[in-house]
Amino acid sequence: APTLTPTPTSFSASQPDGRPRRPTIGLVAGHWGNDSGSVCPDGVTEQQTNLEIAKRVAEILTARDYHVDLLQEFDSRLNGYQADVLLSIHADSCDEIDADPPATGFKIARSVASAIPNTEDNLVNCLTDNYASETKLPFHANSITHDMTDYHSFREVNLDTPAAIIETGFLKLDYNMIVKQPDIPARGIADGITCFINSLPK
Repeated sequence: APTLTPTPTSFSASQPDGRPRRPTIGLVAGHWGNDSGSVCPDGVTEQQTNLEIAKRVAEILTARDYHVDLLQEFDSRLNGYQADVLLSIHADSCDEIDADPPATGFKIARSVASAIPNTEDNLVNCLTDNYASETKLPFHANSITHDMTDYHSFREVNLDTPAAIIETGFLKLDYNMIVKQPDIPARGIADGITCFINSLPK
């Protein structure tokens, strides 16, 4: 299995042996190392769900020869963090929600105060297209909150690090996919990140 032990981020143009530098991806497993997040009646927590998906994304990207840092919610390494992408992975509530449209689906946002809005819009678009294609879940734009667009890590990382946050689904209505089939959302996220990396100037 690929090693997910974080190592210091290197932003040299090439590896020591002259090969092109591997893309560096930071994945925050939401609530990990801090609290449980949402808790379902059966005891499943948002933190567990986020970490299971994040680990699978890391495995896919590592197999694609990316360097991956798996990060906790308030990881000290987020201060000034430099990477090709930082993505924070979360899930939405396990509570009954009276919403129109119904509380099923995903959402993705970048910082409302982004220093690189066009780049981050491209990241959001790549993630949205690929996640929707893989999971068949709808985009639930109505429930994007200030907590997403002003997410704390957006203010911590290096201003040139493209960053976004994803809510992979609602733990109530999307439970069967995001909890029981985490490989599906993981593939959608990994393909979205790869789409973005492939769009960058070489």
